[in-house]
Amino acid sequence: MNLQNQYDIKDPSLAEAGKRRIEWASREMPVMRLIRERFAAEKPFKNICISACLHITSETATLALALKAGDANVVLCASNPLSTQDDTAAALVE
Repeated sequence: MNLQNQYDIKDPSLAEAGKRRIEWASREMPVMRLIRERFAAEKPFKNICISACLHITSETATLALALKAGDANVVLCASNPLSTQDDTAAALVE
């Protein structure tokens, strides 16, 4: 079963706002940025699929992007539609 590029988001046109929100979170989370850089260099998750059911926010997006930088195949599921930042979700699927 190929799960690549399957998503259900509210409004794809919100992606630009989501990217700005994720960039802001990345600037405010220096330790996560360092982890992402390390993962990008070491690729510790090569050939590993990591799935998570989380609140989809700019902060959890930085975690997902760090895992992806480490060569993981990342699958996210929103744990609560009321806490999901729709712009962040749209940015993540781009």
